[in-house]
Amino acid sequence: MSDVQRHYDDFLAAHYSWMNGMSFASKLAEQCNMLAELGFPTSSMEVAIDLGCGPGYQTLALSDLGYKNVLALDTSQALLDELSKTIESRSIKAILADLRTFPRLVTEGGVDAIVCMGDTLTHLESQNDVSRLLEDTYRALRSDGRLALTFRDFSTELTGTDRFIPVRSDDQRIMLCALLYEPEHVVVNDLVYLLSDHGWELHKSSYRKLRLSPSWVAAEMCRLGFSVEIDTSINQMQTIVARKC
Repeated sequence: MSDVQRHYDDFLAAHYSWMNGMSFASKLAEQCNMLAELGFPTSSMEVAIDLGCGPGYQTLALSDLGYKNVLALDTSQALLDELSKTIESRSIKAILADLRTFPRLVTEGGVDAIVCMGDTLTHLESQNDVSRLLEDTYRALRSDGRLALTFRDFSTELTGTDRFIPVRSDDQRIMLCALLYEPEHVVVNDLVYLLSDHGWELHKSSYRKLRLSPSWVAAEMCRLGFSVEIDTSINQMQTIVARKC
């Protein structure tokens, strides 16, 4: 089991949906609007893939935008179970798998759209892993197919008290994280206080994320033959959208 999978299975999955601070329906509507604004077609398309789908915000958004078949990959069974409860009549296949294995599930050149959103990209272990994933997405996409990435920019080190980041709180739960920077990674220490009959109880876990420079990611995509159409920060997430030429 990888460090990331352990962190999600043993700790983060239980808090993941709560962290968003909105209902599933509101989050789904937000993601539908976002994908449309990022240039994803709103008419009928065939195949889309959601890499690191979590509880399925982008997965369902792709389906609702008109993609006839959506593959959703994640290594967290708990989050896939959340997704499965919301699929209803949509043509979505939820798959427990490492996102890097997706080429085994599709025909080369047969995919219309791929998304890897949230902060999933930084879960990979190295820049070489990112390069290989981008190469695989390029091969999988048809001509004019679209790839959307979002990730946190950890390339500039935060110092002092800026390393301590509040996530969300209510009257039953408080979450914050503390960042510890390494040359190629950042150690994310997640701390959650839960109110019980005995008072506030601390639960904690940590894992490493990759420090990716947005300019490097965009350059890699251009090197492969993508045309980068959007490269900006949206809601504190670096957002890069590219089209296969």
